Amino acid sequence: MGRITQLEPGLKRLVAPNPSPMTERGTNTYILGTGPVLVIDPGPDDPAHLEAILSAVGDAPVRRILVTHTHLDHSALAPRLAARTGAPVAAFGDCRAGRSPAMEGLDGLGGGEGLDRDFVPDEVLADGAVLDAHPGRVEAMWTPGHLGNHLTFLWNGAAFCGDLVMGWATSLVSPPDGDLTRFMTSCRALAARAPRVLYPGHGDPVTAPADRIAWLLAHRDTREAQILAALNAGPLTPREIAGRLYADVDPHLLPAAERNVLAHLIDLSARDRVRSPTAPSPTAPYDLP
Repeated sequence: MGRITQLEPGLKRLVAPNPSPMTERGTNTYILGTGPVLVIDPGPDDPAHLEAILSAVGDAPVRRILVTHTHLDHSALAPRLAARTGAPVAAFGDCRAGRSPAMEGLDGLGGGEGLDRDFVPDEVLADGAVLDAHPGRVEAMWTPGHLGNHLTFLWNGAAFCGDLVMGWATSLVSPPDGDLTRFMTSCRALAARAPRVLYPGHGDPVTAPADRIAWLLAHRDTREAQILAALNAGPLTPREIAGRLYADVDPHLLPAAERNVLAHLIDLSARDRVRSPTAPSPTAPYDLP
């Protein structure tokens, strides 16, 4: 923790001291540039990590603080870092920005895992916004799914992809903040950009992006087929389905598994593949049409 890793010329990484089953060793903070720098995902509100970032930056001015998405483990340190450096914070928007109309109608569903509800960017980055970096240029690509306001930053053939794609685990998609329909679309859109390497929000760089994204999409398709197969026996709730499909998972991760199942069921409902007599919830019964 706090150790600087030089990933390639002009790019350093620090790992925040927030390890957990959901964050691997901790949140990756990237420092991009050789003159004025960009800080990507400052991380959790941790004083030691703030000092580690400032030490890694050294005398270089910070041009912008970029946030891939507004979960607390990625964005909470942004105000303190901005105050110390004078750099503006740039992101797609606040924690509700980018939600689809379908997800906006599900506010009573719960979710909200670690949302940074106080986050307000100094600069709003639209899909396709281009920023100068030294060396190269950075393009903001809107990649909703894990969160409605999720951005991926493209630079020199690399993609800083936050929690969209990681090498060590699959991403949590928890409605209404997460949207599986959009998650799948974003993964395909990122694959179409053919990045040479992925720098995720947690874990090591992904050096075979096409293979990893293809695996993740196939994994979601397999999970969908498993859910439909489970419903062949009759109505089940997301909680009951998760208990069957994730029987070998650490019990601490079962709530996340349940939310992923619910995300699949909402997506399947939109495609008329499943139905429920009640509003979506972890305890709502779902059945085949």
